[in-house]
Amino acid sequence: GAGCGDGILFANNEKATMQNLNDRLASYLDKVRLLEGDNADLECKIREWYAKVGPSCEPRDYSCYHKEIEDLQNQILCAAMETNKILLNIDNNRMTADDFRVKYETECGLRQNVDADICNLRPVLDQLASCKTDLQLQCEALTEEMCCLKTNHEEEMSCLRKQATGDVSVEVNACPGPDLRKTLEDLRCQYESLMERNRKETEQWYACKMEEVNLEVITSSQEIESSNKQVTELRRQLQALEINVQAQLTMVGDATTIHTSSSHVQGHTCSKKSVYWFHSQKENLESSLTETECRYNKYLAELQNQISCVEQRLAEIRAEMECQNQEYKTLLDVKCRLEQEIQTYHCLLEG
Repeated sequence: GAGCGDGILFANNEKATMQNLNDRLASYLDKVRLLEGDNADLECKIREWYAKVGPSCEPRDYSCYHKEIEDLQNQILCAAMETNKILLNIDNNRMTADDFRVKYETECGLRQNVDADICNLRPVLDQLASCKTDLQLQCEALTEEMCCLKTNHEEEMSCLRKQATGDVSVEVNACPGPDLRKTLEDLRCQYESLMERNRKETEQWYACKMEEVNLEVITSSQEIESSNKQVTELRRQLQALEINVQAQLTMVGDATTIHTSSSHVQGHTCSKKSVYWFHSQKENLESSLTETECRYNKYLAELQNQISCVEQRLAEIRAEMECQNQEYKTLLDVKCRLEQEIQTYHCLLEG
């Protein structure tokens, strides 16, 4: 893991170094192009100046020096490039040295961690060596014990073979015993009849219980539905009475704006009576509705308790059915074992 981390770090450093070198080379080339352009501009300006302000006499021929100047310029460029290469090599060597120093420090840390792990594992190694010695001793003891057991087993088997041969000779001369086949057939018939009777009784009992529970559920559902219908009817009657009261109040308000003061007093008295009657009817209906709701809520609570009891009984019935199934499986296992024993006895009798 540390080696991979160092490799990635070194690769990243090398990539950054190459990027730096490329950037420096690009900047150097840009400077060279800039200097060449400046040199060309200066040469043009010099030629123009000589063309304008030059002496009247014939100009001197400096063409013989052009090659030397060009050679010197090339040498200067080569020297500058060599200098830059040397600087790049110095930077590369410095960065390489830094990378090696970082790797050295990392490896030193890893070496210290490994040394610490080795020191911590030495007691474990000693403990494992002692455990190995103990296990070897136990293995040797168990091997010796196994050899002794094999020897004892062979001796016991030889004794049993001798006794078996003696028993066979005695059985040949002995009188015939009871009929085992008939006895086993009787046992099998008894167990089969017992299992069949238990299965039928369990199925009948379960069917009766399920019918009772279904009847109780249907009855409870019908009673709940009728109660809901009655509550809905009472609410509808209450809404109709409230609408009538509002209509009477509206009619009384219209009448008071048209009649005279005397008739206004009489009509107002009549309207008060009618309003009082409607209010009393409304209160009676509300109290009746409240009593009905309380009564049916109580009835619904009783029905819920009955449903809970029925569910509890169903759970008990399921538990009893599980017990019956377990007993049935046990009897089947007994039947299978008896059939195997019968088959074994048949083989012994026929052999």
